[in-house]
Amino acid sequence: MDTDDILKIDIEQIVRTRAAKTKVPGFIVNYLKRIVHEKELNQFFSKNPGSKNLDFIEKALHFMDIKTTVIGKENLPPKGGKYIFAGNHPLGGLDGITTGYLLGKEYDGKIKFFSNDLLMNLHPMNEMFVPVNKVGSQSRQHAEEMQKLYESDYHLLTYPAGMCSRKVHGKIADLEWKKNFISKSVQYQRDVIPVYFEGRNSNFFYNLANLRKFFRIKFNIEMMYLADELFKQRGHRFTIKIGKSIPWQTFDKSKTQTEWAEWVKRKVYDMA
Repeated sequence: MDTDDILKIDIEQIVRTRAAKTKVPGFIVNYLKRIVHEKELNQFFSKNPGSKNLDFIEKALHFMDIKTTVIGKENLPPKGGKYIFAGNHPLGGLDGITTGYLLGKEYDGKIKFFSNDLLMNLHPMNEMFVPVNKVGSQSRQHAEEMQKLYESDYHLLTYPAGMCSRKVHGKIADLEWKKNFISKSVQYQRDVIPVYFEGRNSNFFYNLANLRKFFRIKFNIEMMYLADELFKQRGHRFTIKIGKSIPWQTFDKSKTQTEWAEWVKRKVYDMA
């Protein structure tokens, strides 16, 4: 395989590209390399050329020595249907990849999950990702792509909060769940399966997030540390809990779609 095909993280190049008109001190670049774990990740990529999708995830979980316990696996609906799996998002990456692997193995790889646009740069997995569109000029094209996706036989894993959990009043939990997955469930007649992932990031991550919020800084500084948070989870065992399927007909006019989203969110956290 051509070495050019091997994924490689180059923080120095990213900084030069993103801050072309700014001289960034070397110690900052080195600090970014360290918290992103550039060396460790590039060693993993170089040792696993050609791996992709579920195979790539399996090797990554082995590399990180991540293990899982699944409770409620009997609640997974049978093959042949089309489902939306909606879950809490405590870790901001590892939870999605681990759950995606579980569902991919169960449903013959027919799983896609919504993700931040930046994750599309993770080429070995980008066939499994559905980038969240945030550019208005692409809205028509994006809408057409979403229609094809929801009409396909792929199951979808979504995190309706849109970002990983934060610590509010001493409790670690998702922020508001957006209603989009409810409307899509009804529109495309996809039952919703609640998923609870047991995990948390470090106190440093939550304290930094709250400090940013206190100073009204809009840029999510804490997101820069998600790779570092990932490596802090090395060697851990996580519990994934699968709830009973919620028929799409449940989401009637007795509640608003926002209220239904909150209702499903409570279902997920009840499994804790």
